[in-house]
Amino acid sequence: MLSKAQISLITSLQNKKYRKQHGLFIVEGIKSVKEFISSSYQVESIFYTDDANTKVGKISHNIKSHELTEAEFQKISTLKSPQGVLALVKLPKQQQVEVSDLRNCYNIVLDDVQDPGNLGTIIRTAEWFGIKHIICSIGTVDAYNPKVVQATMGSLARIQVHYIDLHEFISSTDLPVYGALLNGQSIYQTEWSTEGLIVMGNEGNGISEEIITLIDQAVTIPRIGQAESLNVAVATTIFCSEIVRRQLV
Repeated sequence: MLSKAQISLITSLQNKKYRKQHGLFIVEGIKSVKEFISSSYQVESIFYTDDANTKVGKISHNIKSHELTEAEFQKISTLKSPQGVLALVKLPKQQQVEVSDLRNCYNIVLDDVQDPGNLGTIIRTAEWFGIKHIICSIGTVDAYNPKVVQATMGSLARIQVHYIDLHEFISSTDLPVYGALLNGQSIYQTEWSTEGLIVMGNEGNGISEEIITLIDQAVTIPRIGQAESLNVAVATTIFCSEIVRRQLV
């Protein structure tokens, strides 16, 4: 039986303020919950319905588990079509970005990306292409927003997401900085280094002026049709794909 206090706590975690206050975030869906159980994250508790119980598999004795009725689960679910499994996971400690970890590879930098679905897709894309770090501006949407977590389909469990002052960080590194801009060199003609940062901008405004001044090479995806712009998650996928293609040639 769910108490009012438990319902209040879980539903409050949809808000960043309360995620920070309680040090917890929500993971929902059978696949995503199983990914976090198998990761380095600490899963504090799991709530599940009878139908979903067998699909979750073995739950460690260190994780509190609660079986709920369908009606009870509806009260805490963030999804329109709940899968019957929800976990409360401890927020990780914010790790400092070590430039040594960014050497000899490419990593993504996000300048005020706002849409949870976009960030979630970018995290999932990063894992697909073997990118381990995503460095976000303070104004980028929270990676532990339930909509972001859901969109990553478990990839968040394995990708390092950092929130820092981008201007300060980029200014302090000697890594090559590539920026996705409309007036850049074609992505297919760009001379890519063996390492670097790929900067992607805000959905409506692109990369901010203060960050543009730090970019070494402006890069664009050639437009053939009449579309005004590309979705930032789609553009990030194209950048990652081209960089990996060059490395495999």
